Amino acid sequence: MIIIKTPEEIELMRRAGRRAAEVLREVCDSVTPGITTGELDKIALAAMHALGVKSAFKGYMGYPAQTCISVNEMVIHGIPGSRVIQDGDVVSVDVGVWYEGFVGDNAKTVVVGDPGSDVMRLVTKTEEALAAGIAKVKNGVHLGDVSNAVEHVANENHLSVVREYVGHGCGRSMHEEPAVPNFGLPGRGPILRTGMVICIEPMFNLGTRRIRTLSDGWGVVTADGKPAAHFEHMVAVTDDGAEILTPR
Repeated sequence: MIIIKTPEEIELMRRAGRRAAEVLREVCDSVTPGITTGELDKIALAAMHALGVKSAFKGYMGYPAQTCISVNEMVIHGIPGSRVIQDGDVVSVDVGVWYEGFVGDNAKTVVVGDPGSDVMRLVTKTEEALAAGIAKVKNGVHLGDVSNAVEHVANENHLSVVREYVGHGCGRSMHEEPAVPNFGLPGRGPILRTGMVICIEPMFNLGTRRIRTLSDGWGVVTADGKPAAHFEHMVAVTDDGAEILTPR
């Protein structure tokens, strides 16, 4: 069942989203050569404490950290630890928080130094795909229109779309209906209605779309070892468009 939020609930999600976005900003601003992903996770924890929120990830199905930090070939769900960030790395940071019983969820990929033109294209176009999906959101639109807009950017730029993981609805739970794929056909799928809140999160790979999961049970990497990028915004459906609840 897709849950329609009340204006009061949307306001709480707006506050949660702004706090999630602030934590994400602080972590991304700290991504520099020599820092470890574990140190970045500690920066996130300090920011969460300062903002009066808690991680929505830690403890979720046993996940051990505050954030997901995925480097280079890792698409999503990277567990922060001893890995040292190096010049030329591509770093995807995913932050989810709890605030007053509601989730704020967002992600961003940043580059360190100059990773090369192909990788810059991957990162730039994945972010453009997020914007393209958001631009399609409004009351009365099929979810497939959103998904197709995201996929179109990937196809135009010879990037591959991860299919095993998708966006999602959110609210009082981190993952609610509907699933929000990054591929699909226009005019298909559930109809978006004012008051729905969804997370649109393109995950594009530079090479094959195929992935595998690491032995830790969490980290998802590209099968060919080529880089991936991941962006996410939490948006509310309105009568005439989308409100981004996790503004950068």
